[in-house]
Amino acid sequence: MEPVPNRNPMQPTSPGLLPREAAALAELFDHVPDTVFFLKDAEGRYVAVNQSFVERVGASGRAALVGRHVREIFPADLAESYAIQDQRVLRTGRPVLDQLELHWYLRRRKGWCLTTKLPLRDAAGKVVGLAGISRDLRAPGDAEIIPKSLASTLQYLEANYGEPVSPARLAARAGLTPVRFARLIKRIFRLTPSQLITQTRLAAASRLLAETRRPVADVALECGFYDHSAFTRAFRSALGLTPTAFRAQSRA
Repeated sequence: MEPVPNRNPMQPTSPGLLPREAAALAELFDHVPDTVFFLKDAEGRYVAVNQSFVERVGASGRAALVGRHVREIFPADLAESYAIQDQRVLRTGRPVLDQLELHWYLRRRKGWCLTTKLPLRDAAGKVVGLAGISRDLRAPGDAEIIPKSLASTLQYLEANYGEPVSPARLAARAGLTPVRFARLIKRIFRLTPSQLITQTRLAAASRLLAETRRPVADVALECGFYDHSAFTRAFRSALGLTPTAFRAQSRA
């Protein structure tokens, strides 16, 4: 794929931000090493990017990317994954936090990163865009150190946290020994596999508590906690509130 050519797109207004504020944020992230930063509008088009992004995709400058969609910049396999992720954030208003995925490094080499995307809202609370960063995990060219199967295994965990998932089962699904699996999870997330499972379940539980009126016991069961008191202890330890108090605070 050839470097992205320069062009003169119409400059869209940055979602939820004044143009100067968006430009200042992008410039700020120019000084954060090994991190790509971007803002997108409600259609998934870029409205601001940092210099790392410009260099990674081989563009002649920021103006060559503003107004473009991921499908106009990245190879089809990466672009489709990014587009689906963007639409999920824009449609539901739910953030993506530390998602392990492939990204581009200099000279178009693929490497692993942790991506976070947050919805941007207007004064009425409507989602009007998103802000995101992708933080490098390894030096360029070291993509093989993190097996691709690990990313799909973590996606499996995100979709099946309510099942009796265990570190050993996840390791087997990733085709790794439990020791290697634990080492990778610790290096990437600074958590043990058991802590990662619990964190994933608690994140899902907090969404259900805030967005539904389902009984706390039902939420605990759906999120893989088969002991209500254990769920309450884990929730309070992680968030500083009981599930019931968290729900009340979220509604307030």
